[in-house]
Amino acid sequence: MNLADMLTFADIGQLNRIANHYKCDCNENSKHELIQSILQTIGSREFIEQHVGRLSLEDLRFLNTLLFDGRRQFSLEELIACAQQSRFTEDAREKESPRDVITRFRQRGWLFNGSTQNTRYLFEVPEDLNHRFREVLERRFKSELIPALGEPSMYREEIDLLPGDLQLFLQYVQLHEIPLNSEGIMYRRNQMQIMETMHISEPLVGKGWRFGYGRRFKDYPSRFALLYDYAYHSRLIRENVGGLSLSAAGVSLLGAEKQDSKMQMVSFWLRLYKGPIPNLLSLVYWIERCSKEWVTISSLYENMERLIKPFFYDSSESIFEERILRMMLHLGMVRIGEDEQQVRYIQTTQFGRAAILGLQKGR
Repeated sequence: MNLADMLTFADIGQLNRIANHYKCDCNENSKHELIQSILQTIGSREFIEQHVGRLSLEDLRFLNTLLFDGRRQFSLEELIACAQQSRFTEDAREKESPRDVITRFRQRGWLFNGSTQNTRYLFEVPEDLNHRFREVLERRFKSELIPALGEPSMYREEIDLLPGDLQLFLQYVQLHEIPLNSEGIMYRRNQMQIMETMHISEPLVGKGWRFGYGRRFKDYPSRFALLYDYAYHSRLIRENVGGLSLSAAGVSLLGAEKQDSKMQMVSFWLRLYKGPIPNLLSLVYWIERCSKEWVTISSLYENMERLIKPFFYDSSESIFEERILRMMLHLGMVRIGEDEQQVRYIQTTQFGRAAILGLQKGR
């Protein structure tokens, strides 16, 4: 529902709290006057821009979560979890309680209870406000970007290479005996042979902590770990006591001589990485909106940094570079370029734009 509809269903007590917050001049006993005054106040584009511009960093993150979480309605417990998640530091967590944040958003008229018996204890953002918040944030982010003066002298893209390497991996499994160690991991000799067959080769994983980005992330290089986890999740391969083998579905896929959908791989990556990067979908959305044309990676990161929470040994910058941009490159969603001064640029591909649009329609 839109803001006008939600105001109509709101009780006069909440309407008065919203009107008092915005210092609306109206009869507090008239529901009609309250609604009209609130709509006139919140309705202008300048009003939304001013209020978004004044948001604290934590409130900006909370708003971003509400806009992109994927759920239209939230329980109070879910809202509390979202508010806690938007506070990255101990100082921010101690400053105020999540309930205070939720109360403030309700007083602003940005969060409302549902209107039916089944939804009265659920909360949602009005649909028209959701769209206007996105528009305002997009203008704000784009205003801080540094565009390229022309096309970079060199750039890299990997359109269709990941699905192609999945085929090559499945072919290798079909043609070779691949023993697994006691932890179900391929021996390094087989890993090196697989890397030699692929379009994109990666150095094998050495000693050190690796966790959080998939079932086999700690065992295999990042791109191959995604590819392997996708094949395992899709039941194209089987980890047996005797070693790694193709499943019937894997044999069928190879026999049909067709590739799995790139969109399926994008959706799988988002699900896999959403644990350590809870707001990944919103970050991917903003990257797409901000890089329709070539822009510097450094200026894009300065925009996105405030939304990225460090994850154990991964800083905000390494998450942005390695876990998001690098994987979007492997998935064919972006191309990355460089000029003669070694300034790096990024641009969304046609597939990247289509993928984000598909994800938004699927919500």
